[in-house]
Amino acid sequence: MGEFKKRQGVFLLQLIGVTAVLFAVHSYLLYHFAKDIIFFFPVWQIYVFHVFITLILYSVINYRFSSGKKDIFNLFMIMTFLKMFLAILFLLPLLLSSFENKQPDVFNFFIPYFLYLFFEVYSLTKFLNKQA
Repeated sequence: MGEFKKRQGVFLLQLIGVTAVLFAVHSYLLYHFAKDIIFFFPVWQIYVFHVFITLILYSVINYRFSSGKKDIFNLFMIMTFLKMFLAILFLLPLLLSSFENKQPDVFNFFIPYFLYLFFEVYSLTKFLNKQA
């Protein structure tokens, strides 16, 4: 269980760092290049969603791996599918609304989505390669 806590702590620090950088860059770009656009979702809500989902996905896989289950590919695929489903649920109010311009909000959501997905895969393969 010590390895679980150690990996979890390191991942949490990395996640906070990545989130701070991404949020700062994202906010900067929106401030300078999208002043006139009105967004359905505030940027902070998008990042709270991504951080929460990423932390849960990594934690479940880390716990499962730490408890002796070394075959986690199927779990990762199920959790990734669940993450996609939750992303659609998150965007559902926007998609069902009569909001005029939905495309900037969708881009605002999915660019960080894929960056967080890349970060998850990188973090998981990094700790799995150390174990092999």
